Amino acid sequence: MHTLTGTHIQLRAIEPEDLDFLFRIENNQDFWEVSHTQTPFSKFLLKQYIENCHLDIYEAKQLRLVIEEKNSLLTVGLIDIFDFNPQHKRAGIGIVIHNNYQKKGYASEALKIVVNYSFLDLHLHQLFANITSDNKKSLALFKKHRFIEAGIKRDWIFSKGNFKDEILFQLINEK
Repeated sequence: MHTLTGTHIQLRAIEPEDLDFLFRIENNQDFWEVSHTQTPFSKFLLKQYIENCHLDIYEAKQLRLVIEEKNSLLTVGLIDIFDFNPQHKRAGIGIVIHNNYQKKGYASEALKIVVNYSFLDLHLHQLFANITSDNKKSLALFKKHRFIEAGIKRDWIFSKGNFKDEILFQLINEK
């Protein structure tokens, strides 16, 4: 677990005790745009999801990790590796921090840990992220971690009556 531990946070697998936190995150409409969600999730459905989180990343093609403070074990967010493709050695990264814990450096530290884990342990060649052009916090976060803009998908996301561009960012493992 040393690989998934940082200075202030640690990343861990989802546990049954995370049901209420997952319920709050998945049903927070502020996050629906980035998660492409349109309807609320029931606790029953989320409980089933948690029960299947034991699947290996090579089987599930995704890995969702809980972000928690190292000392207090307070759950602050989630970080996902998705569209995992071992053949082409790439995967997407998504991150969400609960509103109460934003602007404390948790997202930055979690992203750094997942980048290292992806390149060193999963042997990936590249990571990508899809970020709407108006999501200034996420744009700054991924740029800070050396992700580069690879393209723009024009009018890609329809949200609240308007179309938004989505920017594709990539980080290539040069080692």
